[in-house]
Amino acid sequence: MKEENDNSFYNNTAKDTEKQAEEGTNIDEIKELGKTSIKNARGNIHCLTVIGQIEGHIVLPPQNKTTKYEHVIPQLVAIEEDDSIDGLMLILNTVGGDVEAGLAIAEMIASMSKPTVSLVLGGGHSIGVPMAVATRYCLIAPSATMTIHPIRLNGMVIGVPQTYEYFDRMQERVVKFVTKNSKISRDSFRSLMLKTGELANDVGTVLFGDEAVKYGIINETGGLREALEKLYELIDEHKRIRHLNIKNKIMEELQ
Repeated sequence: MKEENDNSFYNNTAKDTEKQAEEGTNIDEIKELGKTSIKNARGNIHCLTVIGQIEGHIVLPPQNKTTKYEHVIPQLVAIEEDDSIDGLMLILNTVGGDVEAGLAIAEMIASMSKPTVSLVLGGGHSIGVPMAVATRYCLIAPSATMTIHPIRLNGMVIGVPQTYEYFDRMQERVVKFVTKNSKISRDSFRSLMLKTGELANDVGTVLFGDEAVKYGIINETGGLREALEKLYELIDEHKRIRHLNIKNKIMEELQ
């Protein structure tokens, strides 16, 4: 009897230690990488946050809150390849940042086969706009805003016509991506981008949640509850289609 109690004690202790280690790992992942996983009967969701400034090839000062693209890209690959993950929830509250890094992340999200939903909280500014529309469905909080403006570069530039042409071609990359992955037209998006008189000392437009939906950039306004419900809905549809494809493949092989 005593031996059974001892075994039970050691088993419970091992389980408690394992649980504490797992919780510690989850906390570290949230602190270092801004990610966490949610598991329940409806599906396993990976939550990824993009906050602060998107850091690209140049390391930003330590006082800046940043999202590093070298952290995000491997996570997206792991999410796509991990069979235990059913969908991705992308939470955005960013001021923008490096254009190429933001577009790289957005392109990877747009090419994922798993269900993806984004939620803009606070702000999804500048290069955060392509990242928001990269998912299959995107929502924005009514109080959140999105700033659409031309591409800018800090520091010294070479004052030749080729510099302007390069900027214009890079800007066109953003325009094409946003219009391809949302309902806004190219002309409407460029007019918002080049609008004058709304931003102090700058060119562009600030859109609130309802306005972003009206222009067709975002699918609907909502919060966390609506975003999760939509993601679970997409997961259910994805599972149904996958099971149907498997069934059809088996039937073809039997014939």
